[in-house]
Amino acid sequence: MTNAVAQVPGYVGIVGGYRRELEGQRERAVGLLPFALAGSAIGIVALLAAGEGAFEAVVPVLIVGACLALLFQPAFKRRLANRAEAGGNRVLLDGGVMATSVYGAYFGAAFGVMLLAVLGSLVDDTLQRLNALNRLLVLVVNLLAAAAFALLAPVDWLAVAVLGPATLVGGLGGASVARRLSDRVLRAVVVCFGLGAAIYLLAS
Repeated sequence: MTNAVAQVPGYVGIVGGYRRELEGQRERAVGLLPFALAGSAIGIVALLAAGEGAFEAVVPVLIVGACLALLFQPAFKRRLANRAEAGGNRVLLDGGVMATSVYGAYFGAAFGVMLLAVLGSLVDDTLQRLNALNRLLVLVVNLLAAAAFALLAPVDWLAVAVLGPATLVGGLGGASVARRLSDRVLRAVVVCFGLGAAIYLLAS
């Protein structure tokens, strides 16, 4: 919960760094925001009511699955092309954003990897623009969670004071670097970080 609050400045920095890639995505973002907010609300209630144990055992598996989905995203997108023509992808997209947002508010580890895998497989756009949308949705989910935890949970405010400015600097710097990468390199970097997180969680 402390981590969710401390990372808000970082997500603000990332979204600010991706302003150019967000241009022209207003309608797409507005359409997905209700599902992200609904998922976030469910995750917040679940965490406050049940604690963090429920996801601990399955988190590494979820992260590895998201990494594989992102790695093979071009193939998935081709296979889903017929669905898209029939409008079937919209249901999958809305449901996928909501489900990953539940996880994001509840546990958070590699949430962005999972959400980018969903967007990359179901939305026809460059990975850079989808990553910009991804970071905006992550910010929204985390803002709602942070507000709830700040009011209702035992947040360590000293840790927030230390981590918050660091995440802002890291977010601005990370967005600046990521925007210069090709889609292929960006995909590889995200997958490597995601697998690293999964291995760490398995080991710990």
